[in-house]
Amino acid sequence: MFQAFAAGFALSISLILAIGAQNAFVLRQGLRRAHVGPVVVVCCTSEAVLIFSGVAGFGVIVDAVPWALDVMRWGGAAFLVVYGLRSLRAAFANADALQTDGNAEQSLRSALVTTALLTWANPHVYLDTVGLIGAVSTTYESGRWLFGSGALTASCVFFIILGYGARVLAPFFARPKAWAWLDGFVGITMLGLAVKLGLNL
Repeated sequence: MFQAFAAGFALSISLILAIGAQNAFVLRQGLRRAHVGPVVVVCCTSEAVLIFSGVAGFGVIVDAVPWALDVMRWGGAAFLVVYGLRSLRAAFANADALQTDGNAEQSLRSALVTTALLTWANPHVYLDTVGLIGAVSTTYESGRWLFGSGALTASCVFFIILGYGARVLAPFFARPKAWAWLDGFVGITMLGLAVKLGLNL
């Protein structure tokens, strides 16, 4: 059962490590030390809703339509290949450093609204959490809830470290080379998961 938890953790951390507007915003809030706790709570709560919706929804689909499992797995594998190749391409490209400067400090309400919009208005979040994590979770059958728990744990750990460790991480991730290594790691991990998902078929 620990294998399911660890697999969920690994997949989620690989997905969330990619540079995105939500991550950049959390990092900026951490650098400013502004409303970090509430912002992290919104991110984690949103992840919980999305991840477990995917785990529950895909379980129901598989029970009702058994052949849907193959379709979802092949779709998930294809998505991982595209995602992985894109990350590897970014690793070899001349990437800019992540910009973390900001203007005036936001109010708590503004920070929370911005966090929610960056999370729920991003179409990729549904592909990643509801779609991909939900699809992969079906390969663990009765352990899919542990898989989802591992995925949620990874997301929450990441957001906590990103928000509260921003001042430590900022000098490192201000360098484009650091993001190149990170993109390379994400790309290799994604392609490895795609192969594993394909072999499970």
